Amino acid sequence: MDMQGSRQLAISQQQAWDALNDPAVLKACIPGCDKVEPTGENQYTIGMALKIGPVSAKFSGKITLSEINPPASYKLSFEGQGGPAGFGKGSAEVKLTPNEGGCELSYTVHASVGGKIAQLGQRLIDGAAKSMAEDFFRRFDEEMQRQHPESYAAKAEATAPSGAAPATGAKGGIPAWVWGAGVVLAAVVAYLVTR
Repeated sequence: MDMQGSRQLAISQQQAWDALNDPAVLKACIPGCDKVEPTGENQYTIGMALKIGPVSAKFSGKITLSEINPPASYKLSFEGQGGPAGFGKGSAEVKLTPNEGGCELSYTVHASVGGKIAQLGQRLIDGAAKSMAEDFFRRFDEEMQRQHPESYAAKAEATAPSGAAPATGAKGGIPAWVWGAGVVLAAVVAYLVTR
């Protein structure tokens, strides 16, 4: 299974990098996540509840970061176990590229799943992964608006038509994961851990 995407964030590259490497932010943004803890240098454990179609399970997983190039990119490897529901493993590459609007987050994920989850069919699994990634990025965007309101206010002011009052609470477009440095890690992590 492969998944890739990119999203524009109103925050700076460094702010995005810091957030994607903050276990508290990741825990709050990953749907169903109840644990993100460091276990060693560039290694984390994650716990989350997941429901894909008729299969519900509690998953535990391990994430290892490599090829770390702060604040621009990293690669993560992941493994997750959901007991009888199945397992997943794979890797993801995450990149943060600065631009005039803040930064662009892009990710590429390669994953494989087994067990009951694999029996659900590719379309259902792909749909669930995409939905989780969208949910992660919506939550991540809301958290960044809360932490960095000035960045979003500046973006809203810059995009407002001339003569119009600046909009408040405007959201930057987003939909990954990972972190221990990772975002898209956020999306990637959300996607990866569900496997």
